[in-house]
Amino acid sequence: MTNLIFKLSSLPRLTKSLIIVITDLLIVICVILISYFIRLGYFYWPDDANFVAIFGAPLIAIPIFFTFGLYRSVVRYIGFKALFSIVQAVTLYAVIWGLIDFMFISVEGTPRSVVLINWMLAIISIGGVRIIARWLFSLDNSSKSNVIIYGAGKTGFQLSESLKASNEFYHVAYIDDNVSLQGTSVNNIPVKSSNSLSSLIKKYNVSQVFLALPSISRSERNKILESLSTFSISVKTLPSLSDIAGGRVEIEDLHQIEIRDLLGRNPVSPIKSILKVKNTNKVVLITGAGGSIGSELARQILQLKPKKLILFEHSEFALYLIHQELLKSSDLKTIIVPVLGSVISKSRLNKIFKYYNVQTIYHAAAYKHVPLVEFNQSEGVLNNVIGTLLASEAAISANVETFVLISTDKAVRPTNTMGASKRCSELVLQALAKNTHNTCFTMVRFGNVLDSSGSVIPLFKEQIKLGGPITVTDKNIVRYFMTISEAVELVIQSGAMGKGGDVFVLDMGKPVKIYELAKKMIQLSGLKILDTNNPNGDIEIKFTGLRPGEKLYEELLVGGSTKKTKNKLIMRAEESMINWLVLEPLLVQLNEACISNNTNDIRQILIKLVPEFKPQSEILDFKDKD
Repeated sequence: MTNLIFKLSSLPRLTKSLIIVITDLLIVICVILISYFIRLGYFYWPDDANFVAIFGAPLIAIPIFFTFGLYRSVVRYIGFKALFSIVQAVTLYAVIWGLIDFMFISVEGTPRSVVLINWMLAIISIGGVRIIARWLFSLDNSSKSNVIIYGAGKTGFQLSESLKASNEFYHVAYIDDNVSLQGTSVNNIPVKSSNSLSSLIKKYNVSQVFLALPSISRSERNKILESLSTFSISVKTLPSLSDIAGGRVEIEDLHQIEIRDLLGRNPVSPIKSILKVKNTNKVVLITGAGGSIGSELARQILQLKPKKLILFEHSEFALYLIHQELLKSSDLKTIIVPVLGSVISKSRLNKIFKYYNVQTIYHAAAYKHVPLVEFNQSEGVLNNVIGTLLASEAAISANVETFVLISTDKAVRPTNTMGASKRCSELVLQALAKNTHNTCFTMVRFGNVLDSSGSVIPLFKEQIKLGGPITVTDKNIVRYFMTISEAVELVIQSGAMGKGGDVFVLDMGKPVKIYELAKKMIQLSGLKILDTNNPNGDIEIKFTGLRPGEKLYEELLVGGSTKKTKNKLIMRAEESMINWLVLEPLLVQLNEACISNNTNDIRQILIKLVPEFKPQSEILDFKDKD
């Protein structure tokens, strides 16, 4: 039976339509004969006149059925609307057939009840055949992937209904943690507990689990994903409740589980009034506006309705992309200005800050890739340290109200040049904050953000897509992670709470083992890890060794003292600093060393500025020949 159904479903569309037409033709004739039998009580074979009326009936019915679209509907997906069209078409046919039979063909006259019986039987037969065909086609699951829906509520039911019309998926069971639902069935599909997952996956050879739990918290979702990550099945989820509110749930709404779903921390709602303080109706400038952090800052600040938003970026292509994106999303009440420029051009900075009367600056421009900065130390330090110095001095000269530096956890007890350069940038602002001027300097320090350029997440995704291997530097390496949008939201709030010289540290949650993250990404993609224990796996994880200047773990505090703020995810750190009179001559020396590409001097000056700096690699930057 299954093979026959599969062969029928594989036929060309024209052939299948012809089969339905022939079936309807036979039904029309048989139904009229049965109608006579029911009315007369004996088998009736028509004479010459009624023979034409009965066997000519398809000439009336089939054109009407074509007109009403009965042969355009796909039987596998036939629904109420198509059945209503059948009722309309059969009714019109029955009326026309009865009139023609009474007026022109039948000599003795056909009993009126035959017309009524014919109408009812034709509706039942023609509609019934299509319903039976739909049911038979639904039995063909040989080419479908068996799936489980986690969540037997309204959303899960709607998703299940959507799967019925799918050629790809066959829904075998629900999983729900609500004890009252376990052991019941929803639309004849059993509801099981999460303890049954292992047996269900084996019994039905389940390939995917769909999460239909849009209203649960991130921590609850994390627990479920942790339990699913052990099965090497693909896991997809629906958007949040707010994203699907008011609409029916469709298969297209499902998306692949992202690592952001595994962070295990519920985001804290921002304090709306704080977000607006330094941005609403202000002239805001973002350096590095085309980067991962800078572009997200631009998106969120635009929603806060600044008077002007200045996008300051060194890369022409990156500036073009973010400018075009913001123009499409803006209601144009905010003036958006794209400015090409480098933070090491003091004259350019001075002119831009003064010309536009900038009030708030978010300084996100930085070279941040550890190995690249390690190999290009003079350029990295020049951009990160001297660029910050020049931007902050230009801000003071232009009477900018607020200057917020985007820093990094790598600035704490750095082992690489990039981290040391960011700590120097913090020292610059801390020292300048002590001088008398109108600019409030604030620093915000946080760890890795998901999906930023250079992050391991997009790298792992690409490696999985290419079939592996996934490259991890060390089995024990750990990192803090936060979504870009959440990090930026906290940066904006931190900037508003600054009083001058503040170092704010964001609560990044629990550190994540990169090796464990790689394993989960493989498993939640429905693949298996290839190793000595599983030689038939799909993706191998290779350890490449720590890169130059890379640490096994990152820290967020130089000292151990912090104070709470209005937002529990933002802490004010108590950090040591260097007086400007001591710092300034060292910065002059550092600038000269960078311009002359004297990498030995650069390293020695960085160590003087940041005593905690413990370089883990030799100087890799190219040097001038003696």
